[in-house]
Amino acid sequence: MSTLHPSHPRQEPFPKTPSRVVVSAGLLALAACTATPPPTEAPVARESSANLVVEGVPDVPASLLEQLAPYQNTRSTRMLDWMGDGILVATRFGETTQLHQVAKPLGMRRQLTFFAEPVRSAATHPVEGGFVYAKDSGGSEFYQLFWRNAASGETMQVSDGRSRYIGASWSPSGRWLGYSTTEGNGVDWDLHAQSLAGEKRVLQEGQGVGWFIEDWSPDERRVVVSRYLSINESRLYEFDIESGERTRLLPDVTAAIGAASYGNDDAIYLTTDAGSEFIRLERLQRSTGERHALTEDTPWNVESFAICRTKERLAYVVNEDGISRLFVLQLPQHAFVALPPLPQGIVSGLRFHPDCTRLGFTISSASTPADAFSIDLGSRELTRWTQGETGGLRAENFVTPRLIRFPSFDDRRISAFLYEPKTPGPHPVIVNIHGGPEGQARPGFSPSTQFYAKELGAAVIFPNVRGSAGYGKTFLRLDNGRLREDSVRDIGALLDWIAAQPQLDASRVVVMGGSYGGYMVLASLVHYGERLSGGVERVGISNFVTFLENTQPYRQDLRRAEYGDERDPAMRTFLQSISPLNRVAEIATPLLISQGLNDPRVPASESEQMVAALRQQGVPVWYVLARNEGHGFRKKANRDYLSAATALFLQHRFAAAPPHHSESVR
Repeated sequence: MSTLHPSHPRQEPFPKTPSRVVVSAGLLALAACTATPPPTEAPVARESSANLVVEGVPDVPASLLEQLAPYQNTRSTRMLDWMGDGILVATRFGETTQLHQVAKPLGMRRQLTFFAEPVRSAATHPVEGGFVYAKDSGGSEFYQLFWRNAASGETMQVSDGRSRYIGASWSPSGRWLGYSTTEGNGVDWDLHAQSLAGEKRVLQEGQGVGWFIEDWSPDERRVVVSRYLSINESRLYEFDIESGERTRLLPDVTAAIGAASYGNDDAIYLTTDAGSEFIRLERLQRSTGERHALTEDTPWNVESFAICRTKERLAYVVNEDGISRLFVLQLPQHAFVALPPLPQGIVSGLRFHPDCTRLGFTISSASTPADAFSIDLGSRELTRWTQGETGGLRAENFVTPRLIRFPSFDDRRISAFLYEPKTPGPHPVIVNIHGGPEGQARPGFSPSTQFYAKELGAAVIFPNVRGSAGYGKTFLRLDNGRLREDSVRDIGALLDWIAAQPQLDASRVVVMGGSYGGYMVLASLVHYGERLSGGVERVGISNFVTFLENTQPYRQDLRRAEYGDERDPAMRTFLQSISPLNRVAEIATPLLISQGLNDPRVPASESEQMVAALRQQGVPVWYVLARNEGHGFRKKANRDYLSAATALFLQHRFAAAPPHHSESVR
């Protein structure tokens, strides 16, 4: 089955007079030729009909743009699927990520899609060689599905143009394309299947959110379906295509379920933490309900798996403290297949070739951009298909992180990845907090992190605070509901650890994060602002109540399962009490805030209300709003400007005296 499933001259003081500036896509290139040193006050508004609206950000010096350029021109490639004996990949050779075909290892990339909007997911037809891909508009995440004919190159839209479509998967013969959609009422995730000829079947409708087609049976008469209720609980079902009958699998199990797929004979393979602290790979006997664990109950999660079309082999990836280990099993014996050594890093996107003899995947590491690889399972030969670019930078000069652990307020050990410059300290520090909240900081390739370490001389720390994935289901639940601020207390413990490290400068610490990580930035400034020099907050939650009320309807119940239901009066009172917007009087530290206007997850109103409240308190804020983006910036011009503004903000904050020492911020 194929499925569609970031020593420098002292700068002038921080500008305190906000103004609104509209930035065109070509402004950065122009600035490289004409930029002057940043003024002490923000520039006056400039008229333009462009995509970026900027408030309070001074001009970016040409010297900083020149430093940034190589890092902004690194390039990663992700394998999406096989195309005959070649592969289909996603990479960027312009403004946005598009689909490319690579016919042979390290061969020329042939671009197949050409859009202003990114195309980052696709699945090839099992027989015809064409592919279906998903594309939204302006970051709205209302993805539409398109079919590209392999022979003619023509494209046909196969969705309605207004609803949301996700999780598209082909049946084994390619007769059916299944997916989840909000076609019915805009809220429920209905399950549909349709043919390229236009025949459509509604498998389920009006049953709530979180529904996905996991896999098709070999005879295409059944599908295994999951319903995601929360990070801690999913349910598994089997649908009869003809009768519409739905049978719950594992009816007595309350647990997380990661993925499921049909195996040989009567088997369904799945990943779950049922009966275990960590997610294991299991085999379920359909007829009896008997389960058999195939991986040991070790302190690591099985994060993904794939089964080849002939059901002869199964590949899975274990996440060991952020680093991937790949395994392949021969079915049905479950014997391990010998594999060649792999580069250390993060393995993702497992894709078996239709002939089951080759396994494709993507590898990324802290010092190398993501690239496509494959293994010949007969000869054990590892093949590299693509070679990512590093913008002319030497990969051996990149900083690789070391894993650290620090004690928190309850003596729990919290892990983090620390990137340290190769120059003598003490170094200023960036604490970069992941989103989710169920995400996990892992040592993948980040050109911005390399820039901060090499060009700004900053140490960068990525903590996995409580509530992060990858450390067991008990750890995952430690920030749920009324425990929300305990994860913020982990940041306080990290600040204590930083203060005890002679190579780190505790008087120059900036906290950074996006989405839920953006909330963590704001909450850290509420609780520890006197110990922080600045905050970089991207698409962050400022008020849990307004967030839950205004996030897209198809997401509300999923988020209530994590944060609490704002419709319950007692929970509403609690959520209001911990929301940074309601504690803005306790924030005095300068911020850079960025937001996509079309964000369906964290609405732009979350940033707009926070910026307004901070300004009313007299707190300096730089604000960047992208009119053609959603939950994060995906277009190169927008990302380049934001990375330049961020670098300039960090230079200002690292050069300034700590706010609790001598700088007045009000």
